[in-house]
Amino acid sequence: MPDSNFLPAPRIPLVAANQEARTMNKLIKITFSISLLFAAQAALACDYPNRVLVPNGNTATTEEMVAGQRGIKKYVADMEIYLECIVEEENAARDSIGDMEADREQERDDLLNKKYNAAVDEMERLAAQFNAEVQAYKAKDSS
Repeated sequence: MPDSNFLPAPRIPLVAANQEARTMNKLIKITFSISLLFAAQAALACDYPNRVLVPNGNTATTEEMVAGQRGIKKYVADMEIYLECIVEEENAARDSIGDMEADREQERDDLLNKKYNAAVDEMERLAAQFNAEVQAYKAKDSS
């Protein structure tokens, strides 16, 4: 005869167990989707390049001037990538928003143009600064 102290484990109805599993799967999918969304936004963020230092033409060596030129070329290439990125990011944002009021669309255009033009102005300032230092370097060597 079986021991009367032995009680069988309570049985969970199969329907409840399946519903609990489905709820858990939904929770996992939602959590994964949210984390994927945040990862995608971080991946799409456009990183503004760090400005490079321009060597002083009055004191720099030839190697320092050449290294400065390489740094500026890389900066310009990185800035061009940034410019493409902000345009693509804005286009993607507009696609996801859909139709917008004309005023709101104009505000977005103005903001994009300001960001784009500021980056181009920065590249031009850096190039002008480097050219001035090259002239100072050449003047130093010719004297």
